[in-house]
Amino acid sequence: MFAAQAQPQAVPPPETVRLEAFVVEGRDDSLLGVAASASEGLVGAEELARRPILRVGELLETVPGVIVTQHSGAGKANQFFLRGFNLDHGTDLATFVDGAPINLPSHGHGQGYTDLNFLIPEIVKSVRYRKGPYFADLGDFASAGAAEIEYVERLDEGVASVTAGAYDFMRALAADSFGLGGGELLFAAETQYYDGPWRVGNDNERFNGVVRWTRGTGDDSLSFTLSGMDGDWNSTDQIPLRAVQSGALGRFDAVDPTDGGASSRLALTGAWSTARASSKTSARLTLAHTELDLFSNFTYFLDDPVNGDQFLQTDERITAYLDLRHEWSSSLGELPFEQSAGLQARSDAIDNALRRTRARAVLSTTRADDIQQTSAGLWWQGELGWSETLRTSLGVRGDLYGFDVESDNAANSGDEQDSIASVKFGAAWAPWTSGELYFNAGTGFHSNDARGVLTTDDPATPAPGDASPVDPLVRTKGLELGARTTFADGQQSTLSLWTLESDSEILFVGDAGTTEPSRPSRRYGVELANFLALNDAWTLDLDASWSHARFSDDDPAGDFIPGAVETVVAAGLSYQDPSGFFGSLRVRHFGPRPLIEDDSVRSQESTLVYLQLGQRLSANVTLTLDVFNLFDEDARDIEYFYASQLPGEPAPVDDVHFHPAEPLQARVSLRASF
Repeated sequence: MFAAQAQPQAVPPPETVRLEAFVVEGRDDSLLGVAASASEGLVGAEELARRPILRVGELLETVPGVIVTQHSGAGKANQFFLRGFNLDHGTDLATFVDGAPINLPSHGHGQGYTDLNFLIPEIVKSVRYRKGPYFADLGDFASAGAAEIEYVERLDEGVASVTAGAYDFMRALAADSFGLGGGELLFAAETQYYDGPWRVGNDNERFNGVVRWTRGTGDDSLSFTLSGMDGDWNSTDQIPLRAVQSGALGRFDAVDPTDGGASSRLALTGAWSTARASSKTSARLTLAHTELDLFSNFTYFLDDPVNGDQFLQTDERITAYLDLRHEWSSSLGELPFEQSAGLQARSDAIDNALRRTRARAVLSTTRADDIQQTSAGLWWQGELGWSETLRTSLGVRGDLYGFDVESDNAANSGDEQDSIASVKFGAAWAPWTSGELYFNAGTGFHSNDARGVLTTDDPATPAPGDASPVDPLVRTKGLELGARTTFADGQQSTLSLWTLESDSEILFVGDAGTTEPSRPSRRYGVELANFLALNDAWTLDLDASWSHARFSDDDPAGDFIPGAVETVVAAGLSYQDPSGFFGSLRVRHFGPRPLIEDDSVRSQESTLVYLQLGQRLSANVTLTLDVFNLFDEDARDIEYFYASQLPGEPAPVDDVHFHPAEPLQARVSLRASF
């Protein structure tokens, strides 16, 4: 929906209707009459600038209830948590940048792999979030929610900045825009180096660049965007708790010092839109080439006591994505009726493999696959204004998937097709002028890895024919009740009660090169989000969420879902003085989680505090200090429970394995505008 009518009324005939765009800048803007659910929102550039960010993926922590962590080196995709999910690297959280999907299906390291390291925060215009399977224009990976990141079209002024910090952190940025060829040319480039607190330094080097040309604005525009990223790093993966407790390892030590990786991304997007009196048509085409080489060792010497258990996951692909949509405003009788429809098509040509290695030298190949995965989705959604206080929406979506795998093992080669239909419904009722109540229900889905869809012979075992293909598409069902209130300018509060069921949590296990059928699940929870602009200088936000996640079938192992997030609390207080001084204090609480099905082993909880202080030294120069983990808490970013075997151990040991949160550190930035 691109036009908003907070007070729906009878409208003239369709040919005389003019759609007015509703521009939302951030969380302090009222979304009454605009949002389709209580768990929908938008964060603008002004609020993003008030947040100290340790790693760029933390931009998604602006979404209430989202936790962003890391279990490996700084160059790898982050770990995400939301609504009772350990989302790993992105499964069930659909992420888009300028309309292009970032989740990578059938990826060498895991289904839905989402690497946001190519983002440049200074040119991010907004982060829009929508949770639950209630939106017809969102398909695969969007059951828990979706985050849509948009870049700016132009900069009001050029910017150059340098940052230096603890553990050899260094970053330089330059960005500007200017008129060219009847449009606006934007460029941004950043280079970053970070060694980190690890005994085996990250040695992480990364370069990001964006060039965008835009002609026109709003509903009538044409743009082309070229973006690129290249990086490499060493990894300190999760380590066993027993080794730290015995003193054999320090918190920031590594078991295998040769873990690490390299990744790159090059993408070109063309976008076009045009508007008439009562309609808008848009098209977007993205071509992307991505690569990842990742060396990991999570079990040390469990499988191979001589060479160790290090393995290499590779993924190289070319992705083509097309998004066509048409939106129009009309009337149904005397009632305003807004409709939208679209086609989304995607093709991934993938070459990935899993290999056994020692110190990054290849020993053998577990499996290698050429995959062609294609999909197409048709959707329609309509919103009807019944009165000045009530509107309802109905959406339908149909998706068709094709999987074609050529494996080095003929038993795991073949092709498969599947389709799925989804229905969405929403209602918004405004019983008072400063509030709305919402009801949302819908069905959605997530896809499984193409290799899992066609695997009949487990490549990790010697016995032939010992694997069962999994369902290509898995149904999810969601329900949500919510409320939104805006009692004063600059204030917004939302409350949502939600539930989500999944027919199966079957996932391809990239670490083993096979599939691991899981069980049906049910989740429910409550979320509270608050934002308040206290005055022109002070802003306050407080978000809290609680989730209950369980397997929904009977199993003697138990019904807890390992890694499922339960409690998240995030709060921030920001200050901006007219004299040029500014500051921000942020607190993030990540509650304990079950690590095993019977809940006999649980993770620690953690509370991290970030601080930002800054001063505008002149009209064009600003100095900023960011402090992370202000109280130097010995927190853990991620925890797992599984069996591993260290050198000298006679047998495998079931143990907690964790990756520590980074210790107290500070970074200083000097920024000049021109």
